[in-house]
Amino acid sequence: MNNQTISAQLLSPFNMGDLPLKNRVVVAPVTRSTVGEKRLRFMAKYYAQRASAGLIITEAAVISHQAIGWLNSPGIYTEEQAEDWKQVVNAVHSHKTPIFLQLWHCGRASHSSFQQNGQLPVAPSAIKVNGDYIHTPLGKQAYETPKALETEEIAAIVQDFSQAAQLAKIAGFDGVEIHGANGYLIDEFLQSKTNHRTDKYGGSIENRYRFLGEIITAMTKVLSPNRIGVRLSPNGSYNDMGSSDFRETFLYVAQQLNQYGLAYLHVMDGLAFSFHELGNPITLAEFRQVFTGPIMGNCGYTQETAEAAIEKGDADLISFGRLFISNPDLVERFANGWPLNPLVDRKLWYRLGEEGYIDFPAYASSS
Repeated sequence: MNNQTISAQLLSPFNMGDLPLKNRVVVAPVTRSTVGEKRLRFMAKYYAQRASAGLIITEAAVISHQAIGWLNSPGIYTEEQAEDWKQVVNAVHSHKTPIFLQLWHCGRASHSSFQQNGQLPVAPSAIKVNGDYIHTPLGKQAYETPKALETEEIAAIVQDFSQAAQLAKIAGFDGVEIHGANGYLIDEFLQSKTNHRTDKYGGSIENRYRFLGEIITAMTKVLSPNRIGVRLSPNGSYNDMGSSDFRETFLYVAQQLNQYGLAYLHVMDGLAFSFHELGNPITLAEFRQVFTGPIMGNCGYTQETAEAAIEKGDADLISFGRLFISNPDLVERFANGWPLNPLVDRKLWYRLGEEGYIDFPAYASSS
């Protein structure tokens, strides 16, 4: 089988609602911790280098000061940040590539040293991450038991997501992706392991879904639903996640998402990032049975496995994270059968400056 046959579906165009994509290869959101004090640096060039993809989803941007939980990560909660993001959007749009901004609240995966007045991070319930440490402005620190949100406090966070969507629109983004994965705030509400609430946001799956549903509903007053995506990680254990009822929970969530007409459902179905081992992993085929919109697979895909998922009809799009870090011209490498650069050592993922970020040459210019 030649490379052109392998890539027949992966490199074919796809209409994502009213947004035409030139191929089905997506730049996945990958936090790089490259943003300085103003929370934006070098990013326009980084994303423009990868604009041969059909769609770019940016690294996660926090929706408020309270949402911060990573050093040197970008934000989208001030007009100044929206103005800064315009340079990224314009650089990518110059290649006629659409770009979505991922919206993020870290929830309990934060620390008081990130918070205003040294307040505790917030979560659905006062259950701390069972982990060794978190990187903070004070260096490595032990995880803290978060503050459980009061019922009346949740509406303000929903509004923060809505405002972030408005600022993303002002910045010129084609859409936004709601970060509902990897043990951050929305995922913490969805999962029974981290949500022990007894109010309308806890207990049943329907109640645990309510927070995400309210966020989407609020956002649809700002953006067309077909410019909103949602990312889930049903199989992951990152940030001490994994619930015994994971299959029931996430298939229910996917089914509920049908009511909106979203741009896509982004599923981290692969196990390359982590796996909670609480049962057989949920597959894209299972999501296809309950979700009627476009499905994007993610996590550990190769060119061959991505093509197979699309050929089988399990996915419409596949996002690549680690491969895009060191291969800005990943689409061209797929199309021409060019070898890939080695994966970057994870220790080098998170650093300020150009090295290991925007200094990977395209194959044609390095051969």
